[in-house]
Amino acid sequence: MKKLSTVFVLILLLKITTIMAQENKAKILVLIHSDNGGTYELAKEIASGIESGKNATAVIKQVKESQNPKLKNIPVASVDELPSYDGIAFGSPVYFGNISTGMSEFLSKTVNLWTNHALEGMPATVFMSAGSGAGKELALQAFWNSLAVHGMVLVSNGIRGTENINKAIPQGNTVLGVTSMASLKDVERPTKDERALAELQGKNFAKTALALKGTFTRKMAAAVTTTAEKSGDINALLKQKKISLPQVPQPAGNYKPYVRSGNLVFINQVALKDGKILNPGKLGVDVNEQQVKEATEATMLNVIAVLKDAVGGDLNRVKQCVQLTGIFNTKDDYTKHAELMNTASNLTVEVFGEKGKHARATLGAASIPVNSSVEIQAIFEIE
Repeated sequence: MKKLSTVFVLILLLKITTIMAQENKAKILVLIHSDNGGTYELAKEIASGIESGKNATAVIKQVKESQNPKLKNIPVASVDELPSYDGIAFGSPVYFGNISTGMSEFLSKTVNLWTNHALEGMPATVFMSAGSGAGKELALQAFWNSLAVHGMVLVSNGIRGTENINKAIPQGNTVLGVTSMASLKDVERPTKDERALAELQGKNFAKTALALKGTFTRKMAAAVTTTAEKSGDINALLKQKKISLPQVPQPAGNYKPYVRSGNLVFINQVALKDGKILNPGKLGVDVNEQQVKEATEATMLNVIAVLKDAVGGDLNRVKQCVQLTGIFNTKDDYTKHAELMNTASNLTVEVFGEKGKHARATLGAASIPVNSSVEIQAIFEIE
């Protein structure tokens, strides 16, 4: 019996020690947007470097879903989770000397974090996958500018590790952060040296994150939980997030903007904005995916505007988004309808939280009325 008690105490002590060790580690997010996997390859080396010193853990997430087989299983980060980390390593492809569109769109959603000083004092580092290498310094600086606005502590790579790289081939090292010159196919990319520099950058960043751990976390946690979020007031949340609803579009025929049957509200809308169809036409012929996503957001805002009218101006009366159906004006061989519809789904959840999570259908059509690139059918349950 005595021996059993001793064993139990030892197991308990071991568990407590393990928990304390985990709490003393820095938790670092490696947040990426990757097109063809180059940025992801660097991210894995950054994460390896972060964890090499045994004093930090790394979590790789992406800013949006990807259909690339290399990337589709990587979890997608939410804006609201950013303040929960002790540091963030940002990775993106270079787009014409700038951050990628996907990363830029994600950062544009962090206004609320900026307003609440939620990322101030948190360390950040950046890395990028370039094409030829042209414009990489401009892109890295653009990254730094965006993060500096948040008051993040920017951790550069400096000239660390450059003495060991093979100078006979073009390499992607910069003092601001490691890059990889992905379009140069004469050697495997990222090169062995670019990978080594990325690992070194992660290792150095982990030291900084650990040193600053706990100096800003409590402040952030208090800042992120806003009054509107505490109260659950959706109308106040819209104002806080600067989500502006349009005027309710008027019917163009013998029908209503919405119909209520029992506690269900049925709504159909197209991409009408300021009296005109936003980005009209067929995907792949008249408009591209980004333009269709913009049209999808405008359509979903119309749906919510009609819904607000249906509940007498009080969106807190919404109990559940039951179903969204997205219909897209596409060519016969198009298959990425779900990625387009994510724009509407994400906006719905951003506004309504758990009540915004819904069943969903997406499909393509040969044409859509008034030449809209998208139509959304919605069913909501209200009080």
